[in-house]
Amino acid sequence: MSVDEAIDQAMRPLADLIYQFVFYAVPVGGAELPLIVAWLIAGGLFFTVYLGFINLRGFRHALDLVKGRYTDPSQPGEVTPFQALATAVSGTVGIGNIAGVAVAISLGGPGATLWLIIAGFLGMSTKFAECTLAVKFRHTHDDGSVSGGPMYYLQRGLALRNLPRLGRGLGIFYAASMVVGCLGIGNMFQSNQAAAILIDVTGGSTSFFADKAWILGLVMAITVGMVIVGGIKSIARTTAKLVPFMAVLYVVLAVAVLAFNAAELPGAMVQIWQGAFTAEGISGGLVGVMIIGFRRAVFSNEAGLGSAAIAHSAVRTDEPVTEGFVSLLEPFIDTVVICTLTALVIVTTVYDPAMASSGVSGIEMTTRAFESVFSWSPIPLSIAAVLFAYSTMISWAYYGLKAFTYLTGQHWLADMGFKLFYCSFIVLGSSVQLGALVDLSDALVFVVAIPNLLGLYFLAPVVKREMLSYRERLERY
Repeated sequence: MSVDEAIDQAMRPLADLIYQFVFYAVPVGGAELPLIVAWLIAGGLFFTVYLGFINLRGFRHALDLVKGRYTDPSQPGEVTPFQALATAVSGTVGIGNIAGVAVAISLGGPGATLWLIIAGFLGMSTKFAECTLAVKFRHTHDDGSVSGGPMYYLQRGLALRNLPRLGRGLGIFYAASMVVGCLGIGNMFQSNQAAAILIDVTGGSTSFFADKAWILGLVMAITVGMVIVGGIKSIARTTAKLVPFMAVLYVVLAVAVLAFNAAELPGAMVQIWQGAFTAEGISGGLVGVMIIGFRRAVFSNEAGLGSAAIAHSAVRTDEPVTEGFVSLLEPFIDTVVICTLTALVIVTTVYDPAMASSGVSGIEMTTRAFESVFSWSPIPLSIAAVLFAYSTMISWAYYGLKAFTYLTGQHWLADMGFKLFYCSFIVLGSSVQLGALVDLSDALVFVVAIPNLLGLYFLAPVVKREMLSYRERLERY
């Protein structure tokens, strides 16, 4: 038995127990609804209504803020609104945008796309609340650096509501879960998939790296380490260049495929619309396809998990709500744009109802869809996928670090120790079979939605007051 098999066997009972708890599902209309998905969607729906559809009304102002129209370099913080957005987007745009959408369509048909888009719009409102609170309750250190995120607004915000013990307890639980959770969804899974893609494009089973994936992992770990050692400013500078490039590369490739298949687009739109409300042949029918679309969206944009709020809290501003507006764009880019383009490419090219039972899904399905139009597309698609994975690892290193230093206090030993520990898991993830550790960390990443959304409900009046106050001052601007 290999070392990774022994570790997997030892951790499997605990991983299965926590995973089953977090993703516990109840039967609804013939389909299985994970309660964590219902919890996240309920949060998005609540904040959309409570904040007066801020996801739609605030969109234009969000663009103005990202362009720097209201930016003042003298304000407290470490990065610009665009850099904060790029860092957060790099943490959510990953392999799941390419592979996860294909899985949703193979299981739920084209109709899952519409529910994915709707869930993305709802998630914009949750992000607004998270990131407004993250800036309002962030902590500024003596050296001018800042720390923020759910652990801080849970502790400080709930203390203002006369719930200090609850806030501190939820903050500790959130931070501890993120420390372990960042090693899976943002680290080992990404390095494993990136290594697999690189091996595939360099010859597959005949590739030099076929039995030496650890070399690819080591290279990724070194390049990630070179960025994260400089902290949020280094991460933000890198993602500000990387995110636009990788997003434009993928979007241009997808739009080119759709342009060549323009005649198929009207039919694809009809399939998406009709499939969203009829879903014949899909397990659970209408409810089943709705659940699949919602699940893919909340797993993709992470609205309600609070992770992106950690990056947004470093922004240079003295107006917390401005970063709430900026964060609206994150689920829009991740889910409404990139995931929807992936879905349209698949539906207009290779999709057929038999895919769910064909064994072809995930990134293989997406690759086939692009390749059906451009035979050379696997190369740029692989580049985009590896960049998605790399940027995700960078951002999640920062999320994990801030959660870790919340627990230990901020000092250079904790800082460097965590970064070395994190990079070692990149090497490990690239060269082992993902098993119990990744299942455990994924479950812990999503379990944080429970304390995070609970805190958001308690602090919803704070968010609304900030929004209304800012709007009044903006009108006089």
